Amino acid sequence: MRWTRKEYLDYVTFKSNEKSMIVELFGPLIGLEEEWKTQGATEDELNLTAFDWDYVDNINCGANFDVFDAPEERVIEETKEHIITIDALGRKMKLMKASATIPLPMDYPVKNMDDWIKIKHFYEFNENRIDYNHVKLAIKKQTEGVLVKACVPGGFDLPRQLMGEEELCYAYYEQPELIKDILDTASETAIKCCERLAKHITVDHLAIHEDMAGKSGSLIGPNHINEFLKPYYLRIWDAFKNNGCRVFVQDSDGNMNSVIDSFLGCGLTQMYPMEPAAGMDIVKVHNKYGNKLSLKGGIDKFILRENKLAVLRELEYKMQPSMRQGGIVFGFDHRIPNGSSLELYRYYVKTAREILGREPLDKKNKGWMRQAI
Repeated sequence: MRWTRKEYLDYVTFKSNEKSMIVELFGPLIGLEEEWKTQGATEDELNLTAFDWDYVDNINCGANFDVFDAPEERVIEETKEHIITIDALGRKMKLMKASATIPLPMDYPVKNMDDWIKIKHFYEFNENRIDYNHVKLAIKKQTEGVLVKACVPGGFDLPRQLMGEEELCYAYYEQPELIKDILDTASETAIKCCERLAKHITVDHLAIHEDMAGKSGSLIGPNHINEFLKPYYLRIWDAFKNNGCRVFVQDSDGNMNSVIDSFLGCGLTQMYPMEPAAGMDIVKVHNKYGNKLSLKGGIDKFILRENKLAVLRELEYKMQPSMRQGGIVFGFDHRIPNGSSLELYRYYVKTAREILGREPLDKKNKGWMRQAI
């Protein structure tokens, strides 16, 4: 079911709770389609259009906030198993074809300030970062109920991409001036882009990607967040919020419980995907923070490897009445894993729709799956 821009923004800012939102956040892992074919999946089930997920059409605002005007990626080796490329920053990247959609770095370009200075210009502002033809398109789409998004580099993730996790964690202690210069550069670029955009369009939705935690918790704690990330987040969020932006969302896997309070102080209004396997309980988080924090995801994807009773228990707990008062976007906490039963996926959709008071799918026309914002 399609939601308009206004419906979605009112829902995730707790201004409306007339209906609950349920989405498929990430879709299947590589290889699941072949498994489901052997289980009798139809074409509409394989591309997920048969399940009538909620969605809101969205469009990029027209600005590039990340690495810009760098050399194009080039392939240096390809086999049946993998592809090795040199990316825009000169990193050697390896993608395993059978099991991954994201390549992993084999090396990193920044170890010290001198290294950073060599590539800093790729992150500095220039006027060409704004595609005004795309801005015009976004203006038109926004009037049609489409959500306008901006995505800025993560305060942890950007230096991690340049240095690697281990070097970055050392650098917080040994080279703090380097981390601050990286983030000052990126925030200045984001603010200047925002200033240009604000003359033409209101950005509705500001997104930031971190993936900064595992099962044992965040890779950095509140002290480092307050010293390094908070100034970065607040400078950018203040610029967008003051120009009408309503949602500031962070994507981070893993157990983020210990740092949620710190990120609320950074201006976040929404977090996802709330992975149960990493210790995130979306019900407990919502009970603690209430209308201070919108949440997406939270439903354990691994129930699709169990049985109908496990599915029912998970949905009855995660979709209890207190969770259906607005602000919660229900969905699996990450990609649908290999080994997931198609029968249980069908049951999951049917049961979730019943709990939320939705019309049965066999009485509806088939809808289109969209990735939720």
